Amino acid sequence: QVQLVESGGGLVQAGGSLRLSCAASGRTFSNYAMGWSRQAPGKERVFVAAVSKTGSSTYYADSVKGRFTISRDNAKNTVYLQMNSLKPEDTAVYYCARGNSPIASARFDSWGQGTQVTVAS
Repeated sequence: QVQLVESGGGLVQAGGSLRLSCAASGRTFSNYAMGWSRQAPGKERVFVAAVSKTGSSTYYADSVKGRFTISRDNAKNTVYLQMNSLKPEDTAVYYCARGNSPIASARFDSWGQGTQVTVAS
């Protein structure tokens, strides 16, 4: 059972930046794609970004493309989400997730507890 612990959330002004980190337990981190989802108040959880097991391939939701960058460090069992040009509509709880295959996709099978990101207008 993988454990995923997010950090780096907080309050930021519109146009600002944040970097989220997710530390994963276990020895199989590098076998799976990793990614991020988010859930805004009163809405369903939606896909944000994913990175393949090697980090060579990424996949983004249209709403964040060009503003967010996902990356990973397999030596540190950590995945990152760099968020730039943040908008109030990016306000949500962000969840780190493990993919169900090595390929970057919107399909995940495990999630962390989440970290709150609030973007003030």
